[in-house]
Amino acid sequence: MTDQYVLTLSCPDKQGIVHAVSSYLFITGCNIEDSQQFGDRDTGLFFMRVHFSAEAPVTVDKLRASFAAVGDAFQMEWGIHRPEERMRIVLMVSKFGHCLNDLLFRARSGALPVEIAAVVSNHTDFAELVASYGVPFHHIPVTKDTKAAAEARLVELVREERVELVVLARYMQVLSDDLCKELSGRIINIHHSFLPSFKGAKPYHQAHARGVKLIGATAHYVTADLDEGPIIEQEVKRVGHAVTPTQLVAIGRDVECQALARAVKWHAEHRILLNGRRTVVFA
Repeated sequence: MTDQYVLTLSCPDKQGIVHAVSSYLFITGCNIEDSQQFGDRDTGLFFMRVHFSAEAPVTVDKLRASFAAVGDAFQMEWGIHRPEERMRIVLMVSKFGHCLNDLLFRARSGALPVEIAAVVSNHTDFAELVASYGVPFHHIPVTKDTKAAAEARLVELVREERVELVVLARYMQVLSDDLCKELSGRIINIHHSFLPSFKGAKPYHQAHARGVKLIGATAHYVTADLDEGPIIEQEVKRVGHAVTPTQLVAIGRDVECQALARAVKWHAEHRILLNGRRTVVFA
């Protein structure tokens, strides 16, 4: 019986990286089952994801300790993870529950390799839905006067529950710069891809009024620059002239669910590596 592991790394591109990694795995008695790599000529960085197996007495702690020398030699940012350990996440939602419901179901059915530690909302609309999945629900109201305290409570919850990823499943509050920095690389958002063309209320109705033929959604990491973080995944759907605004909203919600679910899945499987303002996704 072998244990499964995933190694991810990024570093300045130079000769010998793949050789060093494969030699290390061979010497430690590991077997490479899948390997993906990418060298970005624009940034001069190299990215790699290796799925490998090993038999006892190899452990993840021993692997991390012994791989450190290789990482230091090539100035790597790296991590070694156990795929069977489901990533603990928090979902945040306001008054649109389609993405929340989709992620709850996918997690329950095993389609997402995550454990939903809690759901946080600034409203109580979905408390009953969340309870039906046996997931803790936290109502944290947000006003201009309570915003700082609400964000402090969220950070406290993330630490208490050992949460590795926060997912904004249509959470309609702008996060502070400090919170974005606190959760950098660990918070994903979804929005319709009409931004910035159709800002404000009812973007799908605005799109319908302009005769849009393609609607879409973008899943991205959250940064202090509103809706401009590194893009993880995008989904689009072609629509015709006969589609009504109500139908457009329904199609758009489906597209949002698909893009967000894939982004969460890939993050939980350690398939995404940050590349400046972009991402490398080994899907």
